[in-house]
Amino acid sequence: MASIIESGWLYLITHFSDFQLASMGSFLLHESVFFLSGLPFIYLERAGLLSKYKIQTKNNTPTAQEKCITRLLLYHFSVNLPLMIVSYPVFRCMGMRSSLPLPSWKVVLTQIIFYFILEDFVFYWGHRVLHTKWLYKHVHSVHHEYATPFGLTSEYAHPAEILFLGFATIVGPAITGPHLITLWLWMVLRVLETVEAHCGYHFPWSLSNFLPLYGGADFHDYHHRLLYTKSGNYSSTFIYMDCTRSLLTRNFFTSFKC
Repeated sequence: MASIIESGWLYLITHFSDFQLASMGSFLLHESVFFLSGLPFIYLERAGLLSKYKIQTKNNTPTAQEKCITRLLLYHFSVNLPLMIVSYPVFRCMGMRSSLPLPSWKVVLTQIIFYFILEDFVFYWGHRVLHTKWLYKHVHSVHHEYATPFGLTSEYAHPAEILFLGFATIVGPAITGPHLITLWLWMVLRVLETVEAHCGYHFPWSLSNFLPLYGGADFHDYHHRLLYTKSGNYSSTFIYMDCTRSLLTRNFFTSFKC
C-alpha cells in the first residue's frame, strides 16, 4: 500500500508544481470531497429515504437547497480558491513540503490529532464570539438561515465567517509545517466531519455512538434549532470545550450531551 501511495505521489510531483498541487490541487480535492459527501443528503431528504433516522421532521424546500448550492459555488470560487492561492507562500515559509519521502504514519497521525484538538479549541471560542448580538445579526445569521441543516449547509456562511473560522482549520498546519499529503488528509477528514455534523441524520453507525466526546449531527443539530442567545453546543468536532465550560459554570443546558 505504501509503495502504491508513493508511486501515485511521485506522479503528482513530477507532473505538477508545488504551487499547482497546494492551491488548485487542494481546491479540487476539497470540492470533490465536499459535494460528493454532501449531495446524497439532499437526495435522502427529497426522496424521504431513511426518514426514521432524520433528527427533525421538517424538510427544506428544493428552492432552499438550490439557493444553498448556488451560494456555495459563488463563495468557494470567490473566497476559498483565492485564499488557497494567496496562502501558499505562507505555508511554504512555515515549512510545508510536497517532496518524497512521505512522512511516516506516526508523524501523520500525531499531527492530525494535534490539529483536531487545536481546531476544536480555536473554533469553540471563535464560534462563541460569532454568537454575540452584533456579529450574529450581521455575519453568523447567514449560516443559521437553515434551522434544519443538511450536509452542504456546513459551509454555507458569510464570507467574513469563512475567513474568521477558517483560521481554526489552518492554524494547526501553519504551526507544524506539514507535508502536503498530511494537509490534504486533514482537509478531507475535516470536510467529512463538518458535513456529517450538519447532515440532519443520526444513524446507528454515526461516530457519536462509538467515539467518546464526539459531537456529530445530533449535537450540532440542537445548536441550529435554538435561538442564538440560548443555543450552546459551540464545538466543532469533539465537545470537550462545551463540557468543560458547562462543568465550570454548572450550566448543563449549554451542552446537553455532557
